[in-house]
Amino acid sequence: MVRWPLLWARRGKAAAAALLRAPGRAYCSSSGTTDMDDILRRTVAALPPYERRKQPPALQELPSREFVRFYQGLQAAERPVFLAKLAADYGADHRLVSELCGRVAEAQGRDMGALLQAEDRVRYALTPRYKLLIGHICRLEGGVKFIVDLRADVLQFLQSKSADSPQLREMNGILKMLLSDWFSIGFLNLERITWQSSCDLLQKISEYEAVHPIRNWTDIKRRVGPYRRCYVFTHNAMPREPLVVLHVALTDEISKNIQAIVRYGPSPEMAEDVNKITTAVFYSISSSQKGLQGVELGNYLIKQVVKELQGEFPHMNKFSSLSPIPGFTEWLLGILNIQIKEGKSNKIFTELEYKEIQAIIEEPVLESFKRLLSTNEWVKSDKLVRALETPLMRLCAWYLYGEKHRGAALNPVANFHLQNGAVIWQLNWLADISPRGLSSSSGMMANYRYFLEDTNHNSVQYLKTKHIEASEQILSLVAQCQKISKL
Repeated sequence: MVRWPLLWARRGKAAAAALLRAPGRAYCSSSGTTDMDDILRRTVAALPPYERRKQPPALQELPSREFVRFYQGLQAAERPVFLAKLAADYGADHRLVSELCGRVAEAQGRDMGALLQAEDRVRYALTPRYKLLIGHICRLEGGVKFIVDLRADVLQFLQSKSADSPQLREMNGILKMLLSDWFSIGFLNLERITWQSSCDLLQKISEYEAVHPIRNWTDIKRRVGPYRRCYVFTHNAMPREPLVVLHVALTDEISKNIQAIVRYGPSPEMAEDVNKITTAVFYSISSSQKGLQGVELGNYLIKQVVKELQGEFPHMNKFSSLSPIPGFTEWLLGILNIQIKEGKSNKIFTELEYKEIQAIIEEPVLESFKRLLSTNEWVKSDKLVRALETPLMRLCAWYLYGEKHRGAALNPVANFHLQNGAVIWQLNWLADISPRGLSSSSGMMANYRYFLEDTNHNSVQYLKTKHIEASEQILSLVAQCQKISKL
C-alpha cells in the first residue's frame, strides 16, 4: 500500500492530491499529450542506468503506482496514443547498443571478466525501458492483472487498421514472453467449481462462457452439478480470477449433440451412478483474459483435468471433445461466391444431389442455396435438411482436414485439439441447432478424441510435419469431397 504521509512529504501536496483523485480522469488533461510526456519522463525515463541497476525495488514502487493510476485514468481513445508513445520512445537505446557492441569487440582477447561485463552492458541496453518498468509493476498488488489487461489493449490496437508499428509489435512480443513465463504450468492452480463455490466465482464462470452461453442460475447449477464437471486455472497473483474454464460432461458414450448436454442434462438433484460414467466429453473451453492470448493454458488444463478424472474414475477410458466448427459457413459462402461470380457449373453437389435440391428450392440453385445458408432458412425444410446432410458433411470434413493456413489446420478449434494430440474423430449432423451453431457451422459439431497412449506422438507429428490424424469417417468424407468438388 502507498504510505500517504511519506508520499505527502516527498512529492508535495499537489502530487499526493493527484494520486487521490477519482481514477476516471487522473492526471489527464483534454489535450493529454503533455501529461503523457510528463508521466513517461517520471516513471520510465527515470529508471536507473546500468550503474545503478541493482537499487532496491522499493524505490520504484511509487513511480510504478503512478504509472498504473495514470494509465487506468486514460479514456479508451487515449490509450492507443499512450501505448504507441511508450513503445516508440522508451524501447532499447539503439545508439547506445551500437556503441556497446563496439566495446564487446574491443574486449575480445582480453580477460574473460572484462568481456562478460561488456556483454552484460549490451544485454541491459537491449532491454526496452518499458520492460524494466513492467518488472516493477508486476510486484505491486494487482500488478500482474494490470499487465494482462494492458496487453489486451495492445492486441486490440494491433488489430485495428491504424496500427502499423514495429515497436508496438515488439512490445506485444515482449509482453507475451513475460506472461508465458509468469503463467507457466508450475504457477497455475487447478480448481473445481461446484454449486458450493463462492457466488463471485460462479458469476464469473457464467460471464466468461464463450461457447454455449449460460442463460440463468438454473443453467449454471446444472453445469456444475451431477454428471458435470467445471474446472478452472487460477494464479496466485490474480486471486479469484479464472484464467481458462473447461466444462466436462460425464457420460457412458461420446456425445453427438450439444442440446442434450447444456439444455436437457441431468437434474441438479440427481445422484451420480459411478458405474454409468466411462466417458468424459469436453464441451466448452473458454479463455477469460484477452491479454493471455497465445499463452498456452487450454492444453495444460485439459491434461490436468484428464489426470483429475482418472483419479476420480479409474475405469474411465474415453476422452473426447464436442466442439463447434467456427468459420465453416463463412468458408462455404466464400466458395459459393466464387462459383457464382465465375459462372461455373455446380462443383459442390453430385448430379443426383443437385437434382434433389433443385426440386426443393427455386432457380438459380446456387444463388438460392447461398441465400438459404446465410439466413439459416434451410433448416426449416425437412426435405432440404435431408438433402443437404451428405454434401454439407462432406464439405465440412474437407474444411477441417484439408483447408490449411501455413500448413496447419485453418480452423482454430481443430488446430487447438490437433496440437494437443487429438484425432478428428466424428462429424455430427444438426448437433447444435442454436442460432449461433447454425450460423457458424450449419449446425454441425465435431468430436476430437484423445487416445491417451497416442496423444504425445500425434502432437509431435502434427507440430513437426502438420500430419493430421483422422478417423475412417472423416477420411472417407474427405476423399468423396476431393472427387466431387475438386477442392
